[in-house]
Amino acid sequence: MKNKQEKTYALIAYLTFIGLVVAYFLNKDKKYTFVTYHIKNMFGLVIILFISQLLQTLSDPRLGEVIWLLAFTLWSFSIATIIFNMKKTIPWLSDKFQQWFTFLD
Repeated sequence: MKNKQEKTYALIAYLTFIGLVVAYFLNKDKKYTFVTYHIKNMFGLVIILFISQLLQTLSDPRLGEVIWLLAFTLWSFSIATIIFNMKKTIPWLSDKFQQWFTFLD
């Protein structure tokens, strides 16, 4: 079971892009692995949101909306996993986010 501070930092990471930055700096000294995991996860979701916005603007608005809805669903699911003390969130994608975003360690 995670302590209250870890859960709080992890939840802050999911509060928009600013929350992601705040959680990163709050976690910088203690380096909670649970929080780092969720910071990387949210960073990946933010990238997916940017891609959906680009698609809506530059290409196919419907495809962008579908990707946005997918990202929102994954974001909601990720928050629920924190509340229930689970580390594993998005199948396949979370593992990739952990590999790709090592600069957030």
